[in-house]
Amino acid sequence: MTAYDDLMAFQRETEALAQIAGRLGWDQETMMPRGAADQRGEEMGAMEGVLHARRTDPRLADWLEAAEPEDDEAHAQLRLIRRSFDRATKVPADLAQALARVTSTAQGIWAEARAAEKIGDFLPTLAEVIALKQQEAAALAQGGDLYDALMDDYEPGATAASTAAMFDRMRPRLVRLRAAVLDKPAPAPLNGHFGEPAQLRFSRDLAARFGYDFTRGRLDLAVHPFSSGSGNDVRITTRVVETDPFNCFYSTIHEVGHACYELGIDPDYLLTPLGNGASMGVHESQSRIYENQLGRSPAFTGWMFRQMLDRFGDFGVSSPEEFTRIVNRVQPGFIRTEADEVHYNLHVMMRFDLERALIRGDLQVADLEAAWNDRFAADFGVAVDRPAHGVLQDVHWSCGLFGYFPTYTLGNVYAGCLHQALRAALPDLDDQLARGDVTAATGWLRENVQRHGGLMAPRDVITQACGFAPTEAPLLDYLDAKFGALYGL
Repeated sequence: MTAYDDLMAFQRETEALAQIAGRLGWDQETMMPRGAADQRGEEMGAMEGVLHARRTDPRLADWLEAAEPEDDEAHAQLRLIRRSFDRATKVPADLAQALARVTSTAQGIWAEARAAEKIGDFLPTLAEVIALKQQEAAALAQGGDLYDALMDDYEPGATAASTAAMFDRMRPRLVRLRAAVLDKPAPAPLNGHFGEPAQLRFSRDLAARFGYDFTRGRLDLAVHPFSSGSGNDVRITTRVVETDPFNCFYSTIHEVGHACYELGIDPDYLLTPLGNGASMGVHESQSRIYENQLGRSPAFTGWMFRQMLDRFGDFGVSSPEEFTRIVNRVQPGFIRTEADEVHYNLHVMMRFDLERALIRGDLQVADLEAAWNDRFAADFGVAVDRPAHGVLQDVHWSCGLFGYFPTYTLGNVYAGCLHQALRAALPDLDDQLARGDVTAATGWLRENVQRHGGLMAPRDVITQACGFAPTEAPLLDYLDAKFGALYGL
């Protein structure tokens, strides 16, 4: 065997163990008994110890130096393994294990604090997570920007400065659009009861319609919906609010976008570094285009309206046009995951600024709730009424996912570019969506984005798919056109 063969055999086992660790995390969020939280923290710490040892094994350096790639695929595998090795060797093993252990138990503490509306029960643990992430960032940055070092885990090549500059360009148009829309009469929200069993049946049908393969996945309930896994075991979750079925339906479609990315990767890349999405931004582009440009389009919501009449009977909406306006209703709201397309990126921009300040030490955990509430009131014109609607709403910080939030808006930007290219490639897309048929659209995304996995750098994936480098302009143009039409601007 060659050095490259030895390296890939070793890496395959590492990837398999990482999938097992991921399954422990899935179980913790869906089925694990509450009393197992401390033990699960120890289990996650032990798994991270094993994975860190493999990711820093000295043989990797020797294999990487001796390996002779024969094609672009092999070059890409080596690029990703070298990147992982370089990052892992900078982080002490005891720090990696401590992070895994603390963030595992922190998720349970966050969930209980959120349910009890007691932010004080979570803040000491959050302070511990942040202190460990600051140590990790310092080890990775080696004198550079701490937040850049963390963000690079989720969006390689992106920086806080470039992201902040893009956000500064986006914010004025988003604020102008929001003001214009909110100046118009808003449709009334749905008013009725939609039982959990019927919601979940429709969610499963929507998932299958968007291409989710239930022979390689499953749908469960979670406090905060997510997708987990890769290869041939990719699981999704949703949540049910019996007065708001859109919460369930669009959470499901969103997570199906993530899952279909992983399921759509070339099977030859299974259990290799290429067998995962290129970045969280590219990942988010798939979930957001599934959810919004496809799932909330007037054409598709017309089909959904007829489906809901069949499944729920008369639910107080008189026409497909009214239904579409309700689905795309714009209003200030507390919850990011429930935000309309106009407000969504403003939620992300707020979190981006707050977590940069936390990592830099400019904002202390004791002051976080006040800083959040002040910023939210300034950005959205609404006072936060309770912690679960404020700083406790997202699971990310309990998981240690600092640097992750900006990828949500990067994903929206990428989705805007992909949607423009998709429309050009499928001029009859609306006719298909009106029949509830998304196969051509999801097929185009699978061929042009998903199958490549980690073969290319994130921006290169989008550039190749679209024929132009990613920019925020297509997203902003799409939002202006869509909501201008819906609200008669």
